[in-house]
Amino acid sequence: MKKAMNSLHAVTASALALTALSVPFAGSASAAQVFTQDVIVQGSLCVGVDCTSTENFGADTIRLKENNLRIHFDDTSNSGSFPNNDWRIEVNNSQNGGANYYAIQDATSGRYVTTIEAGAPSNSIYVDSSGSVGFGTNAPNTSLSLHAADGNTPGLRLEQNTSSGFSAQTWDLAGNEANFFLRDVTNGSQLPIRVIPGADSGAFVISANNNIGMGLANNDVTADAALHIRRGGAGNDGLPRIRFENTDAPNVWVMDVSDNGDFRVSIDGSGVQELLISSTGAVTIPQLANCTNGIRSSAAGLLSCLP
Repeated sequence: MKKAMNSLHAVTASALALTALSVPFAGSASAAQVFTQDVIVQGSLCVGVDCTSTENFGADTIRLKENNLRIHFDDTSNSGSFPNNDWRIEVNNSQNGGANYYAIQDATSGRYVTTIEAGAPSNSIYVDSSGSVGFGTNAPNTSLSLHAADGNTPGLRLEQNTSSGFSAQTWDLAGNEANFFLRDVTNGSQLPIRVIPGADSGAFVISANNNIGMGLANNDVTADAALHIRRGGAGNDGLPRIRFENTDAPNVWVMDVSDNGDFRVSIDGSGVQELLISSTGAVTIPQLANCTNGIRSSAAGLLSCLP
């Protein structure tokens, strides 16, 4: 059974002296003793009711050994504006069935500010000599402030709770072999933003004046264009193209720029341009190409050939 949490254990003068002289001790002293001078122990020190006279210290210099392991930092400052908060290092819960952990407690407030559970994997938190922090890795990238490593979708969760009076909202920022994504956990885990591995540099750029560029390898978004799209390569696969698709309509419309600089509007897959503006400024509407008697416009603005 665990002893009461408020039990006090003192290392007595005689116990320290006997430890220093490597003389076995048989039990606790009858009363605590106070040292008014420095105490030096040339050897290892065991503190706790379960220490034995045959303790095998191995490489340990100080060992705490009993069923309630606590180190309390009690700051007695009581004048002026000197700091006086108390702190405690706590190992494992004292209740039957409690958790196994190493924790740093703000003893004044009773809050546990840092807790490490038993069984945490190696390098759960690792700070290298350059100040980079690794989670799950002992070799964080020195060009990054934070490096998370995991076998399945490493990520960062941003969770706003209701403690400040605002509605709860949770976002995940994560990545894996399929995509890098932003996930709206609160609203059905929708993925409003995704980036597929292999995307080129400058695939999506927002300039300082809020203009948007797509396919700009040098991030050179045109200053006077709200949207700047660039794509290179010969043939149909290299054309800058915009698709307009209404899932409730049968046709998909496409706007693109041909290899010779013509601007074209067509129904996807039709093989015919509904509108063509050449690089020289000539406008062609193929369906009206054979209008030998002229072109007319209806009240609705529809163009057709004169009979």
